[in-house]
Amino acid sequence: MRTSAVPETAARSGRVVPVTAADTSSATVSVLIPLYNYGRYLREATASALVQEGVDVQVVIVDDRSTDDSLAVARTIAAEDPRVTVIASPRNRGPVESILVALSAATGEFSWYLDADDVITPGALARAVAVARTHPSVGLVYGHPLHFTDGAERPTARSTSTAWILWRGQDWLHERCRTGLNVITSPEVLVRRSVLDRVGWPRPLPHTYDLELWLRLSAAADVAYIQGADQAWHREHAGSRSDVVTPLRDLRERLLAFETFFAAPGGPLAEAAELEELARIALARSALERGAQHFDSGGATRAELDEHREFARSVFRDAAWLPEWERLQSRLLSPEPGARFAPRFLSERVVRRLRTDRSWRRWHREGSF
Repeated sequence: MRTSAVPETAARSGRVVPVTAADTSSATVSVLIPLYNYGRYLREATASALVQEGVDVQVVIVDDRSTDDSLAVARTIAAEDPRVTVIASPRNRGPVESILVALSAATGEFSWYLDADDVITPGALARAVAVARTHPSVGLVYGHPLHFTDGAERPTARSTSTAWILWRGQDWLHERCRTGLNVITSPEVLVRRSVLDRVGWPRPLPHTYDLELWLRLSAAADVAYIQGADQAWHREHAGSRSDVVTPLRDLRERLLAFETFFAAPGGPLAEAAELEELARIALARSALERGAQHFDSGGATRAELDEHREFARSVFRDAAWLPEWERLQSRLLSPEPGARFAPRFLSERVVRRLRTDRSWRRWHREGSF
């Protein structure tokens, strides 16, 4: 077995601080809802914003030329509550353009992005604003989202913050690069508008514009995570944007987010070259690991596994020195019939499962893998 020429990089973490009472009543949060053919969900999403207590709420809905009754539903809601503004796009322009239009109309000190099929938990806005008001260096606040299947009952949300985790922005950015993963679902995020205006608004990436924005925000400001409470419900259903991305497509989209960020980080960025290499190594490792996982599941063709190797090699020139490369290669070269059931591969799968479970437990607890 070869020794990897790629050094391991230590994980970084934030510091846990106690929850502090803060006056949030003077804060206005602009909830931005891009809308396309989700009229059936819109009233639930909008209501979850309008019933928030402890802050002033502004809701901006931008209908992206829906072909269902979305615009009519939005206008009915706006007629019922003056806090709701509806903008009808003259043509279909996609979610990023809808967010930009919504931002142009938003006036709040803070912004909260909400897909029309997701729901904010009670008290979430005030909990997030309390962190931002107590710690002015924080530009992005997020928490734990609950996932539920469309048509099923939503799980009960926890409502009490037990602690805050404060991250130096550079450390949080380092972790995103070290793992190559987006830890934020999206409906659980509060952004300080002044920081957003400084680093720039979302860029036109098809699937990872949110990740690229989180990278820019963390390069310019600190990040906070709310422990103990659930901040949003994320609805999972056929046809949602998150339902149509394959694993390799996901890797390519994340690569695009990192490349876009490093090409224009929105301000001075310390250790840019080191961070970019970290991200490339992480994505290469993930591609190779997923290839091995696909092999172990019994559903992989040689061509598909070669795609994973080629992606890894294209994103990181020394990919062949990674231990994940050797693990995938050993599967491809194994002469054993039914190689995926070989004892050494089974033991690797057990280790992978334990590592994955440990990472997910940390994410549920701390908001970071």
